[in-house]
Amino acid sequence: MASLSEEAKNSESKAKINNIADLPSVSTDLQVLEDNESEFPYKYVVVEGLKYKVPTSVLTSLRAILEENKDLKKFKVKKTGEGMETRYTVIPLA
Repeated sequence: MASLSEEAKNSESKAKINNIADLPSVSTDLQVLEDNESEFPYKYVVVEGLKYKVPTSVLTSLRAILEENKDLKKFKVKKTGEGMETRYTVIPLA
């Protein structure tokens, strides 16, 4: 059994997961996948071979926008704050 400090020194950081807000624009036609294998399951899309996490609040906002604009094809996500204070704004583009 290792001490906490030994475990911290030997731990490897997990691969960084990109966020959908990192993309300049997002197509509404992208397939949403789910990672149930991780400690905290999450939904994501794949763009150019990279995974981008899709927060639930983004899906909720996008649903409301699509109810008013069924023809929406592209949108952008703006991220503000950090940690528990993170907020996402979905911006319709086309």
